[in-house]
Amino acid sequence: MTESLTEEEMRLALFGPAPTPAPVPAQEETPVPAVESAPTPAPAKPAAAKPRPISKALSPKLRVILHVTKEYDGAVEVFSYDANTLSSFVAEQEAKAEAKKKKFKYFELVSVSPI
Repeated sequence: MTESLTEEEMRLALFGPAPTPAPVPAQEETPVPAVESAPTPAPAKPAAAKPRPISKALSPKLRVILHVTKEYDGAVEVFSYDANTLSSFVAEQEAKAEAKKKKFKYFELVSVSPI
């Protein structure tokens, strides 16, 4: 049974009859007399607000401390490196790479601690 319905018939079947809008009473338009308003003075500038304290970045950091030497039994120096990561392994690798740039050859890991 194929019945051809128009769009209006489908709307009526789905949503029911459309409510009729309430009639708006016609009002006579009375011209509003132009009133010259006094110019409003500019508001005074507020007192200077306190500057907000600058907060530190919320990035995770680990401090790696290494004992490093340039010779096998040479003088031991303490090398400290701050890594922007949560992985202690990655932080250790970055610290060793930085120590290599400074011509250190032998490394001993002392600690990896969060800052």
